[in-house]
Amino acid sequence: MKFFGFVLGALALVSGAIAVDVQKSVIITYKENTPDSVIRDAKKAIVDAGGVITHEYTLMKGFSAKVGEKTLESVSAFSENYATIEEDKVVNAFGI
Repeated sequence: MKFFGFVLGALALVSGAIAVDVQKSVIITYKENTPDSVIRDAKKAIVDAGGVITHEYTLMKGFSAKVGEKTLESVSAFSENYATIEEDKVVNAFGI
């Protein structure tokens, strides 16, 4: 019985060590009055955490990125007064 407990404990440790931050594709847009430093800091936090900026928008302030959920939480926390964050997904006019 002790061996079984040891195996369960070892499996729990291994699964925690192997767990990776799930990457999500997101679009982050900012209000017009957002300081450039807020956007620059958000991009830096994403890249420093292993995320990728996939596109920078020119007609509006914002960008799209592939980012881990933990990093996304921190970016949304320090940009909450300025940013809108939504999942990047395919949409169409007919809802199909």
